[in-house]
Amino acid sequence: MITFKIAKSDWHMAKEKIRRKYNHLNDADLDFEEGQEEQLIQHLMSRLHRNREYILFTLSKSLNNIESNRL
Repeated sequence: MITFKIAKSDWHMAKEKIRRKYNHLNDADLDFEEGQEEQLIQHLMSRLHRNREYILFTLSKSLNNIESNRL
């Protein structure tokens, strides 16, 4: 299993990128606290009906080059 860490400081920008791509997600769906990465992954898997690898790919892509607006 891949260890995935999200810094709270980066999450705000990443959350906006994800929200633009998946506009049916709301604030509660994207609620995140540091150290709760696994809960976020599980919740997004359920809401997006995607597998773990896709969710990890989407999260890592949103966090990569955080200043860019692209997902």
